[in-house]
Amino acid sequence: MKKTVLMFFVLLFVGSMAIAQEVSFEEYDLDNGLHVILHQDNTAPVVNISVFYHVGAKDENPNKTGFAHFFEHLLFEGTKNIKRGEWDKIVASNGGRGNATTNQDRTYYYETFPSNSLEVGLWLESERLMHPVINKVGVDTQSEVVQEERRLRYDNAPYGRWREQMFVNLFKKHPYRWQTIGSMEHLAGATLEDFKEFNQKFYVPNNAVLVVAGDIDTDKTKKMIQDYFGPIPRGAKIVRKEFVEDPIAETIKTKYHDPNIQIPAILMGYRTPAQTERDAYVLDVISTYLSDGKSSKLYKKLVDEQKQALQVFAFNGSQEDYGAYIVGALPVGETSLADLIAEIDEEIVKIQTDLISERDYQKLQNKFENLFVNANSSIAGIANSLGTYHMLYGDTNLINTEIDIYRSISREEIKEVANKYLKPNQRVELEYLPEAPVQN
Repeated sequence: MKKTVLMFFVLLFVGSMAIAQEVSFEEYDLDNGLHVILHQDNTAPVVNISVFYHVGAKDENPNKTGFAHFFEHLLFEGTKNIKRGEWDKIVASNGGRGNATTNQDRTYYYETFPSNSLEVGLWLESERLMHPVINKVGVDTQSEVVQEERRLRYDNAPYGRWREQMFVNLFKKHPYRWQTIGSMEHLAGATLEDFKEFNQKFYVPNNAVLVVAGDIDTDKTKKMIQDYFGPIPRGAKIVRKEFVEDPIAETIKTKYHDPNIQIPAILMGYRTPAQTERDAYVLDVISTYLSDGKSSKLYKKLVDEQKQALQVFAFNGSQEDYGAYIVGALPVGETSLADLIAEIDEEIVKIQTDLISERDYQKLQNKFENLFVNANSSIAGIANSLGTYHMLYGDTNLINTEIDIYRSISREEIKEVANKYLKPNQRVELEYLPEAPVQN
């Protein structure tokens, strides 16, 4: 009897958690094309204001790269009604915090405030969109900031150029071949008019998604959004080019010497489908199986048991148009990069040949359940998910249903997708090496 009662409460608790994870939202468009998503959660006096612009490094002119990331910095310089240097002070004085990020597909600005400062956040973001000040002072200042960022994170960081070297070989036509940081030469050679044109083209309401999540009154929030964002004029329609890559038919072998490292690395990259494709989800599962955590197949084999690798990794970097599946390792002692390739390929072949065990399959399901719960465990996380799913996936409700895709992936499907994409003749093999010693 006690066991029956205990099981009843366990099931009741699990059921209530499943209900609690459902994220409710409302979405609509303003007349100027701005897409608005609202999520009301009055459990804590906090609100998040996020604005996503559908512009990333892939939207840049090949001869003017780095603009999307540069604007992430530049648009904190000030507006017609916010003096230079005052943006962060306004956020902090209202108890908030904020930041921005850029990738190859989108640029994302966000602030989290006490809910009584919601109007301040909406005003700030409407100012960024309507009244940005783009002048020589701001451009010169942020140019120094971006150059320093490149030096710290790319040029002088150990293994800082691996992604650059991998993607320039994975992609020959698509703009994914250059990195978000872009070219310092391109930025230095750009005119003030170039920056203004970029702003006028991409920073328009019909290219943006506004998410307001947290302790809000929906009707009052709609009124404020209309007041602050409604008067902003619609921009010209943005026409995006499509880039179709030729299949990789034979292994691309390449090397890069990094003066900032002492231990070499081997990286193998496979071009994969867009993040909206079902196969991309299956590749997420495969990468988790191979190298997520100390119990994963590659870590346990190469690091723990055979002690051939200092570190091993596999991840599926899905993006809007294509993805990149990367697997690699750093050797220990006398282990060669060729040895690591052989050992990694052996594990991939196992996935391609046999079904993974039922026990491993259940472990994967549990991991993705945890990721799903954690992604929506904060107001900021919910806002990020809502905006991302609408802009880059075309389905806002994936915030509630994406987990069902992972749940539906079978062991047979894992085997099938591994065979489809993870072939040696369809990859880039990058030997990432220490700088060769100077010969006297």
